[in-house]
Amino acid sequence: TSHMVVSKQSLRASSASSDHLSKLCLYLTSSNCCFPFSGIHVDCPPIIPTLTSSYVHGTSSTPLQQATVAETLLKSVEFHPDKEAMVFKEDGLRKTFAEFYQDVDRAAAGLLALGLKKGDRLGMWGPNTYEWVLFQFATAKAGIILVSVNPAYQLQEVEFALKKVGVKAIVCPTQFKTQKYCDMLRKICPEIEKASPGDIKSTRLPDLRSVIVLDSRQPGMFHLEDVMQAGSSQYVQQLQDLQKTLQFDDPINIQFTSGTTGTPKGATLTHHNIVNNAYFVGRRMGYHWRPNTRVCVPVPLYHCFGSVGAAMSMAVHGIALVFPSAGYDGRANLVALDSERCTIIYGTPTMYVDMLNQPDFDKFNLSSVISGFVAGSPVPPELAKTIVTKMGVKEITIGYGTTENSPVTFCGSPMDNMERKSETVGYIMDHVEAKVVNPTTGQIVPLGMTGELMIRGYCVMLEYWADEAKTQECVTKNGWYKTGDIGSLDAYSYCKIEGRIKDMIIRGGENIYPAEIEQFLHTHPKVKEAQVVGVEDPRMGEEICACIRLADGVHCTVEEIRDYCKGQISHFKIPRYVLFVSSYPLTVTGKQIEEIKLQKFLEI
Repeated sequence: TSHMVVSKQSLRASSASSDHLSKLCLYLTSSNCCFPFSGIHVDCPPIIPTLTSSYVHGTSSTPLQQATVAETLLKSVEFHPDKEAMVFKEDGLRKTFAEFYQDVDRAAAGLLALGLKKGDRLGMWGPNTYEWVLFQFATAKAGIILVSVNPAYQLQEVEFALKKVGVKAIVCPTQFKTQKYCDMLRKICPEIEKASPGDIKSTRLPDLRSVIVLDSRQPGMFHLEDVMQAGSSQYVQQLQDLQKTLQFDDPINIQFTSGTTGTPKGATLTHHNIVNNAYFVGRRMGYHWRPNTRVCVPVPLYHCFGSVGAAMSMAVHGIALVFPSAGYDGRANLVALDSERCTIIYGTPTMYVDMLNQPDFDKFNLSSVISGFVAGSPVPPELAKTIVTKMGVKEITIGYGTTENSPVTFCGSPMDNMERKSETVGYIMDHVEAKVVNPTTGQIVPLGMTGELMIRGYCVMLEYWADEAKTQECVTKNGWYKTGDIGSLDAYSYCKIEGRIKDMIIRGGENIYPAEIEQFLHTHPKVKEAQVVGVEDPRMGEEICACIRLADGVHCTVEEIRDYCKGQISHFKIPRYVLFVSSYPLTVTGKQIEEIKLQKFLEI
């Protein structure tokens, strides 16, 4: 079939038949048959088993976009200025594209007035609010690099992140739930209290100059309104002149990923990375032809899933986004789907589980929801089937990627059959290369065999910020990013993820490295040694278990360990299970076992 010849007559005949689209795709896919069988044409789902080895290149008749984030947004604004761009249900706030663009210009000019320049870093620290998206696009227009800061970060974590990338300004609410952002910043930088806004001089954060508070006035800090009103005509002109100097290969976003050595790494993404990923994922979802697309977005904006998959897709494809709540709320998602007549739903597997398990699930009208996107952690086959049968989301789509790849590299088609939806993470994305290699030798494995999945293409990050050693460790000289995931490819380029080389725990879509938690637990005076493992959990996918060896002659309780963690590390990193051990199980090679099944700990 790889050498199939399609004549003009058969093509004309296929155009007249009901399945002409599939046959046209067959023609397009087979048109490269004179070349080695490594390309899969991805304008439509692959229907010819083309691959002969575990290497694939996603060929596409749609070229890469050569635009900055600001240029991309402007096109959508010009095309439909009065169309609704965003709805924030909890705040009762709605913005059209024209209204949003006006706010972006004001905020961007205001940032320049505060003294920020192209290439400076601004941290965005908070939950899903309008201001998060506003500053995402305002920084991009001003050439300022947005640093996505996890809203659950505690003192130690946020101080490390801000210092690592040299943040010059940070935007945050006064507090959200138990997170008291301004109080934490004052603990890190007590100099703020006596400083003039914009003139902070901190010992621990030497680059920090400004804190912008969204909802109150605080000593030494700007209020959001100060920024919005600061952009006089001088800075508006400066902003316009700046547009001529912005390049699509400029870094524009730093996303922190957990570090295998105990400290987070700043994956640095360019305009080109995120504009194109949003563009091609949106096309895979059908945003370029689906009228009046309204996407329900419960996923966090500080993740690529929210900032690229949602916010950038809004700018690229002109879709409307509906944010159910600032913090995650399973029931609020159903309310938003019903009342806003959303057509698409985003979520991690855990979020779908929560929605399906709401006690009053059956009272919500979800008839408008025709499609959905699931990513962030492995999707159990039974969950994929339940989303289709119980939620009625027949065109559910599974995606796979990593922050370092902007993020999506494999994605299914909404029209895939249930076997592909439930057992694979889809097929290769446009203009992306992937290969599966033997982790020891680096050699490409035979088709269908498992090995480490590696990615190359426009989507690969620029670098880990200020960490050349880690960058070189993860990205080869030839540009291949090592995912650390174990997977396999079939002849159509559909990928199955079998496991991970790295010991990362994915808890409800949150990527957690045990080394971070182990490093913290070792600061407890009673802890002699700590090993952290992921254990299976039906709701969260995985939960954290800490296996602790105590110092000689001391007694400690589970509650004492958990209490020690509270307020010091993010809530999602606090171990669900704590097991006190006298020794650790070893493999025959002496390596400590990294995965221990949940059942063992349920007996505790």
